Amino acid sequence: MKSILNITNGGATVDLMQQAKIPGDFLAWEDILHEGPVPGGLSLKELSTIRAWFIAKQGWISEQDAFRRFQQRDEALFRFSEYDQVILWFENDLYDQLQLLQILDWLIKHEWGKTKITMIGEDSYLGLLSPSEIVRLQKTAKPVTGSQVMLAEKAWSAFGNRTPDAIICMLDEESSTLPFLHSAIVRLMEEYPSVKNGLPRTEQQVLAIINSGISNPVEIFNQSQALEEHAFMDDITFWTRLNQLTLCQPALLTISGGSLTPGKIHRQHMTITETGKAVLAGDKNFLEITHLDRWLGGVHISSRNAYCYDEDTGILIQLRALAS
Repeated sequence: MKSILNITNGGATVDLMQQAKIPGDFLAWEDILHEGPVPGGLSLKELSTIRAWFIAKQGWISEQDAFRRFQQRDEALFRFSEYDQVILWFENDLYDQLQLLQILDWLIKHEWGKTKITMIGEDSYLGLLSPSEIVRLQKTAKPVTGSQVMLAEKAWSAFGNRTPDAIICMLDEESSTLPFLHSAIVRLMEEYPSVKNGLPRTEQQVLAIINSGISNPVEIFNQSQALEEHAFMDDITFWTRLNQLTLCQPALLTISGGSLTPGKIHRQHMTITETGKAVLAGDKNFLEITHLDRWLGGVHISSRNAYCYDEDTGILIQLRALAS
């Protein structure tokens, strides 16, 4: 058998681990599961097809590359039992925690044989660690327990449900075995439209930052990251969300040059529109002036079936047919 398979969140972390001369092979999971459809009840291959299609549709990579990367990733996971040990390296944020749930849910459905499954749960960002810190962190790997995989299986199933009821119930679940799960679910709830103005937390932060006088997209991204308890969104996803605020009708933002342009983004500037100011202030509800079409896990949020988050109570309210 081979020695070690290290599974982690993305290519940047793999690069750092290789610089630190961490032994073994490496698998970067690299899926932004908090964006786009993640319906439950599918095989890994079926879900990867949906995810590849979604990622290609965003224009992040070509369709051919998206399908190839998911296929190679999944084939590497299928071979996990060829290793003496699998180490799961994941952080405390929503991006990582969803990936961890998916992998643990898949592993519980397969025979481990003689393979030892271990996990490193880091309460900081792996990509910001030094090579020596990564080496020290490797020594903290602990065997994955039955209670951890059972909790992950339940949470992953809830995330893929067609309604958010099951994932809301996870907030009352004893989750200390996966210590970062609860905060990740809370942050997921905040990505639902707000009952106050119809905007998710990310978009509310963006409008507030721009309204305060910060206009450059890079500075907006940095400021938004600083407001997160556990920053989870990469810049490419963030630019997509910014662009959507300029393309909706009526637009909430405008940008010099018409759209975010690679190579020019450091020189571009964004401005909040009068509509954007009204939505930010709660004088208008974004859901009433646009047609919403968004996925959070298995939940398809639309203007005809909108689940809205109440920041004051921490609960979701279902609203219907808001947009004309």
